[in-house]
Amino acid sequence: MDDTRTRPTWQTAGRVTGFFVVLLWVLEIVDTASGHSLDQYGVHPRTDEGLAGVVFAPALHFGFDHLASNTLPVAVLGFLTLVSGIARGVAATAVIWIVAGLGVWLVGDAHSNHAGASSLIFGWIVFLVVRGFINRSWSQVLVGVAVLFVYGGVLWGVLPGQPGVSWEGHLFGAIGGVAAAQLVGVRRRDNDLALR
Repeated sequence: MDDTRTRPTWQTAGRVTGFFVVLLWVLEIVDTASGHSLDQYGVHPRTDEGLAGVVFAPALHFGFDHLASNTLPVAVLGFLTLVSGIARGVAATAVIWIVAGLGVWLVGDAHSNHAGASSLIFGWIVFLVVRGFINRSWSQVLVGVAVLFVYGGVLWGVLPGQPGVSWEGHLFGAIGGVAAAQLVGVRRRDNDLALR
């Protein structure tokens, strides 16, 4: 029996997304067990040590309630981002991750600490909505409309409002989603129904 055949993309997307969700929970368990010692690795705007948060913040959360509220959107939106192409989905996520982290580092309130996967969630929402138009793909536009219908209401989170919520992370995550759609969105010339 030949085991060298390629696993379907949806299976790989599910495994990668599942691994990431498990990683988030393991990190929060470690953080809680260590007296929240990992919280210091969030983004601390305009500080040298805060730059480490650009790398680590989306994988860290301020408690299990914070993580629980992000888990389902991470699972759904992460999967949808990866399922149309693992390499493109990982590249889009990397763009969102970096743009969000650097944006928060540059404009966040001094003496604040930002962490959580919500910057990725906002970035994935916008990426999934915008990429169909950039790719001129009806199927991707339909996915984007469905995502907007289910999660669009959260986009108000890009505005300042609720204390303790990183609207900066949400805003720059969304900006990262637009950037990712433009940088990673490659127009497809396959059998997908194209917008004319």
